[in-house]
Amino acid sequence: MPFPIINSIASWVLKQRIHQIEFFLKYPNEVQDELLMNLIRNCEETVIGKKYDFESVKNYKTFTERVPVSTYEELEPMIELTRKGAQNVFWNTPIKWFAKSSGTTNAKSKFIPVSNEALEDCHYKGSKDLLCMYLNNNENSELFLGKSLRLGGSSQIYENNNTSFGDLSAILIENMPMWAEFSSTPSNKVSLMSEWEAKLTAIINETKKENVTSFAGVPSWMLVLLNRILTETNNSNLMELWPNLEVYFHGGVNFEPYREQYQKIIPNNNFKYYEIYNASEGFFAIQDLNYSNDLLLMLDYGIFYEFIPMDTFGTPNQKIIRLADVELYKNYAIVITTNSGLWRYMIGDTVRFTSLKPHRIRVSGRTKHHINVFGEELMVENTDQAIAKTSSALNCEVKDYTVAPIFMKGKEKGAHEWMIEFKKHPEDMAQFQKVLDETLQTVNSDYEAKRYNNMTLNQLKVNVARENLFYDWLKEQDKLGGQHKIPRLSNERDYLEQLKSMQIIVNSKG
Repeated sequence: MPFPIINSIASWVLKQRIHQIEFFLKYPNEVQDELLMNLIRNCEETVIGKKYDFESVKNYKTFTERVPVSTYEELEPMIELTRKGAQNVFWNTPIKWFAKSSGTTNAKSKFIPVSNEALEDCHYKGSKDLLCMYLNNNENSELFLGKSLRLGGSSQIYENNNTSFGDLSAILIENMPMWAEFSSTPSNKVSLMSEWEAKLTAIINETKKENVTSFAGVPSWMLVLLNRILTETNNSNLMELWPNLEVYFHGGVNFEPYREQYQKIIPNNNFKYYEIYNASEGFFAIQDLNYSNDLLLMLDYGIFYEFIPMDTFGTPNQKIIRLADVELYKNYAIVITTNSGLWRYMIGDTVRFTSLKPHRIRVSGRTKHHINVFGEELMVENTDQAIAKTSSALNCEVKDYTVAPIFMKGKEKGAHEWMIEFKKHPEDMAQFQKVLDETLQTVNSDYEAKRYNNMTLNQLKVNVARENLFYDWLKEQDKLGGQHKIPRLSNERDYLEQLKSMQIIVNSKG
């Protein structure tokens, strides 16, 4: 079948989904309530359904009274039971797949259950909806005339007691529908390679001769790959190699610190950037407009959402609210109930709503990845924004960073200590440090209050990382490639001290 016909058919099929999306946009709370009741009805005869007497649960209020909010550690015994072969424990259909995820804060692996319903009605549905929205907004797209360069995790699938586990990306590739495999590069064999350096070489060899029209992957690792491709092919930018490039579908980390670097290697004002918000636990939100940082919360993927206001999170006054009760611009920790059997599960992410009609969000950070040692309530969104603004103002480029507190000692005040690896260094480090501190005050009023007249916090301190320090640190942690991320913020100094021990510190002057 000729490629233009494939492109036309794919566009037509994907656009039919728009009508279903419009329904949950119009009736968000009703769609969510019905979804929750369906999840409960499906699991009445499971172990967890009998434990909480799901058969008699007829409304949201009773559900919240019966079922506690849980962390992974609290759900782990049931998950391990299922990994050993037991079924009908927390979900009513067989769970064969588990997405292995250690995150950025815990060396211990988590095994997130992935049901067939989650694969089809959440993860793959999300991927199709992403294309649907992009094509709906860009009617002259020729996306399917070429291939999507994908960069996933570097793990294989492992078998255990008739169940399988691996990176979510590996599970998705293993179960990928034919249309998706046909339109992607590199091959599944290369995508599933475990050794990161060998994988990069293999990807370059397979993709440099393809007609690549889009990218998909985590910005930090994709940038490593794309810069390596430019070096290997002796091209000055990617449009020379792939003139039909249209869009980059990205997620996993905040894109803003990387935007300028991408614009330099893709010098095309018509090139689009589309963000997604997904995780091992589910596919949550999609950018639904061109040139927007806001993500549409997808309400019909088999996921029921609840939210914990961060100003009460972890306190005796902690409260949990449903979608109908959220407010604009407040930070919330997300709690999900899913079609993989995660019941009132805290995923560890924080979001804020930028719109309520429809419900659009921005990911603001992690419940464990913020600094609140001095009451400054600093979120990753704040530091990413401050880095991007400071770099733009001072004509420099930041490759990676992490931040930790300097604790008060005696009469000495506290501060924040940064480790920053630059791709392009600022001309004056003292000025960079000063501007970064001032910019951070403009994006976070709590930090500004603590910095007022050095009342609680002194000016932040910047350590200049040696080249490839963060890469070497990830390699030492066996976390190269794919979905692994640098921990940006921490209330402890563990990560920072590990990094400092791996280099000869070049301290900023001033």
